[in-house]
Amino acid sequence: MKKQQKKTTSLHLSIAKLDLRERLGTLRNLPEFFRLIWHCNQFLTSINVLLRVVRASLPLIMLYLAKLIIDEIVMISGLSNGTRSENPDMSTVTILVMAELGFAVFSDLLGRGIALVDSLLGDLVSHDISIRLMNQSAKLDLECFEDSEFYDKLERARRQASSRILLMSQVLTQLQECITVFFLAAALISFNAWLLLLLAITLVPAFLGETHFNSQSYSLMYGWTEERRELDYLRFAGASDETAKEVKIFGLSEFFGSRYLKLAREYFKANKNLSVRRAAWGGLLSTIGSLGYYTAYAVIIYRTVYGELTLGELTFLSGSFLRLRSLMEAILIRFSSIADSALYLGDLFDFLEMKPNIRTTDNSFPFPAKIIKGFTFEDVGFRYPQSKQWVLRNLSFTLLPGEKVALVGENGAGKTTLVKLLTRLYDPTEGRIYLEGKDLRDYDLAGLRDAVGVIFQDYVKYHLTASENIAVGRISELKNEKRIKESAIRSLADSVINKLPDGYNQRIGRWFKRGTNLSGGEWQKIAIARAYMRDAKMLILDEPTASLDARAEHQVFKRFVDLTYDKCAVLISHRFSTVRMADRIIVLHEGRLIEIGTHEDLVESGGQYAELFQMQAAGYT
Repeated sequence: MKKQQKKTTSLHLSIAKLDLRERLGTLRNLPEFFRLIWHCNQFLTSINVLLRVVRASLPLIMLYLAKLIIDEIVMISGLSNGTRSENPDMSTVTILVMAELGFAVFSDLLGRGIALVDSLLGDLVSHDISIRLMNQSAKLDLECFEDSEFYDKLERARRQASSRILLMSQVLTQLQECITVFFLAAALISFNAWLLLLLAITLVPAFLGETHFNSQSYSLMYGWTEERRELDYLRFAGASDETAKEVKIFGLSEFFGSRYLKLAREYFKANKNLSVRRAAWGGLLSTIGSLGYYTAYAVIIYRTVYGELTLGELTFLSGSFLRLRSLMEAILIRFSSIADSALYLGDLFDFLEMKPNIRTTDNSFPFPAKIIKGFTFEDVGFRYPQSKQWVLRNLSFTLLPGEKVALVGENGAGKTTLVKLLTRLYDPTEGRIYLEGKDLRDYDLAGLRDAVGVIFQDYVKYHLTASENIAVGRISELKNEKRIKESAIRSLADSVINKLPDGYNQRIGRWFKRGTNLSGGEWQKIAIARAYMRDAKMLILDEPTASLDARAEHQVFKRFVDLTYDKCAVLISHRFSTVRMADRIIVLHEGRLIEIGTHEDLVESGGQYAELFQMQAAGYT
């Protein structure tokens, strides 16, 4: 934990070192942000701006009406000349009051309209950002999702989907209030331009203070990204359907709770220190702004007492200066907040601008309509980025058209990694993989992925209907009930689905109302149906039958082999009764190919395969 805290502190310092010019430079993110908002809904964006511009002019109009009302009252009451009328003419006052009431109601309606449009537009922007994040995540390389730094970027970007809606409202409010300030300043500049300048200068300290502490807040958020992800993980681990059984059996509730509390207290302490300092300095610096306003207020009172201003003008000027002071203070503070919010916005755009390394090249080849030569591995090796350990090394073999190949090896031998290379979830670190004599990297990536169907051992349990769970194998055929049912029959999942209350329309999983859970073996049959649903030119089953008993697994694989007689297929299993159904078997050990051949040939050769086979066979005697 000490090392982690040291790392966090250095991150805090690096962000805190941003000077005012650099912080304001982050405003360059705003045009792109508003292009995004405009793209979401041009009509609502236009209406929002129009309503705010109209409302921005109302404060000056209402203050001036208040001046006219007071001056009219003073005149008809005789206070200005000492004579009092017994039947004062109230018609002008009535008209002025009704006009002010009308503008007040109009202002309130505009405010509600703005709030409505903000809410609607905010939802659209939030949904749009979420979709962009999902699409971008789907484009990025698989290796990104195995990197903790990437998860920090993703976490910061995700938080922008909802929190940046506030930024939209802030910027539009800033525009509205700047227009109001312009109107008020234009009216007051003829009275005393120096007082306006004094008011502006006394607000600068509060602005600089907010700028500093906003930067500190961003530093805290940035530096604690990993710890906040850990807090989210501990919440999930301590209260989740996936962990509930072990949490109860192993008594882990107190362990997760105490660990969460320890980390949460550390974050609370750091945040409290910042909040206390911000409140203290903020109170002191805002006092300076108050001095500027009351100086102007004193001058106005002085000139009114000596007859230079009427009571109406006193009301108008004091109200205008008070409103101007509040607006300028809010604008300066909000300007700092917007500038620092743009730092967070930069996290979103940085994530959206990330480019995958594995992508379709220019002048790529379409995936062949029919595989004739097959796949060839030529001295292939792979290791993860920033790792010196080779996962696979010196692999050379050919997967022939229509051939069923089984991959055998101990855990960690590289079987699943080999499959990921075959599907271009990764590219080899060294060597080449050829398809029909051309480098696999020269083919259209979408075409390659479309032609391959893979069910991994860690397949996903989607909390969707049974029909949708199968259809994810070829989501474009979601409405093709015939194909979905045929896939279920092929994988033996039909026997599972037919028992469900709503059949293929039954939601699976307990996350949602009316959902029902399945056993591990039942889930696996659903997952295997996705491979048949895909109807790809090459099918891969990566130990997806681990929860099935030996008889059921043998039946599933036998049917798999029968139904893929004209396709390339790769099987991964630890059960040799299943593996022996393959045309050829590849044995991997510590990332290297040590044996290849039929079941009979490998048993006869007396190598590692024969040894493992005999060990497993002995377990059944």
